[in-house]
Amino acid sequence: MDGVTELPRKAVARTAKLAALPLGYAGRNALGLGKRLGGRPAEVVMSEIQQRTADQLFRTLGELKGGAMKFGQTLSVLEAALPDELAAPYREHLTRLQDSAPPMPTQTVRDILAAELGDDWRDQLVWLDGGPTASASIGQVHQGRWHDGREVAVKVQYPGAGDALRSDLRQLSRLARTIAPLMPGMEVKPLVEELQARAEDELDYHLEAEAQAAFAAAFRDDPDFVVPDVVAVGSTVLVTEWVESPASLASVIRHGTQAERDHYGELFARFLFAGPARAGLLHADPHPGNFRVIPDDEGAPGRLAVLDYGAAARLPGGMPEAMGRLIRIAIDAAREDLVEGLREEGFIKDRVKVDPDLLLEYLAPFVEPAAVDRFQFSRAWMQQQFQRINDPDDPAYLIATRLNLPPSYLLIHRTWLGGVGVLSQLEAEAPFRQILIDHLPGFAEPDGPGDTA
Repeated sequence: MDGVTELPRKAVARTAKLAALPLGYAGRNALGLGKRLGGRPAEVVMSEIQQRTADQLFRTLGELKGGAMKFGQTLSVLEAALPDELAAPYREHLTRLQDSAPPMPTQTVRDILAAELGDDWRDQLVWLDGGPTASASIGQVHQGRWHDGREVAVKVQYPGAGDALRSDLRQLSRLARTIAPLMPGMEVKPLVEELQARAEDELDYHLEAEAQAAFAAAFRDDPDFVVPDVVAVGSTVLVTEWVESPASLASVIRHGTQAERDHYGELFARFLFAGPARAGLLHADPHPGNFRVIPDDEGAPGRLAVLDYGAAARLPGGMPEAMGRLIRIAIDAAREDLVEGLREEGFIKDRVKVDPDLLLEYLAPFVEPAAVDRFQFSRAWMQQQFQRINDPDDPAYLIATRLNLPPSYLLIHRTWLGGVGVLSQLEAEAPFRQILIDHLPGFAEPDGPGDTA
């Protein structure tokens, strides 16, 4: 075409679907206005608009996989922060994205296995389930059996996943401002930018295998956690040991008893904080679908299996000591020391002035759970914190414009917020303070209990 390469039809279709999302929202607003003029109650009209918008948004994100799916899954972790009147129409769609996505054809899977493992791949993988057991943003998982008798999970990357991921994220970045009204209160642009920053790492299965192997070695024979060993790896195929589990944390969020919520919520938090100390790595994708529950023989809450190590922060020295120390200072309300410490770590730039009292108020989501022996996480608490720091009329909102997030804390910060979001979805009560004493360097009180190593 006169020297210009024509975009593949599928890429054009993906872009068109994403671009249509804000237009669909605008159209529904126009429809709602017409109904209100016709005398229908405003709250009924808005409920219909939100439900239809949710249907369009999350059906599109789920069907496209790639960056669109990843974006939707990231939103799902923060769903607890949305007010109930806004979240209700979206909740079912968001939590659905935590566990599933449309599968790719079986023949495509076999073709990829042949390309990655060789034409004799059936000699290594002697049995493969025809349908996927799980699907996600850039790949899907099949159960299989390795030649040595081990049950295995075979993760296969979707063809063109890399191009789709990059393309979707570029398009979502351009549309961030117009997509934002679909999820009121969510900061869409920073979410997309952060996903773009780590996209290449998530596409690299060799890097993921390296991280998973390190976690598996660090948590081998642990009474609370299961990390499956890596069996084989290729550029777009990752084979790991199979974990038999009836459900993920997403199921506990939807149907779990309070005992299950508390038990698995505590294990979830402990794993996130124990990883840096034991493996030198932070599991940076606290998505409920990545955490599988394993009840004991009598059906009571048991161990937690942790999957998907595509997003991991390399922390060879463990969590930063300054992080635990500064949270302790904030709990003690040592205002001036807190400002000075945050400035030394790069959170407050030179010549930027902040009100110490407002700073303490702003840091409440990080401080409050660590200030008591047991903390009750809840959607209501998460919503309160989220609304407060995102309300331009709240004095604490000004603090956000004055703080800086150093690059070394980027994944730590996102994982912490995502973890708190999941705990709030679980409505779990957990000994969060003790978890930090045990695993966060710098947090333990002087001469107090706990091992920060």
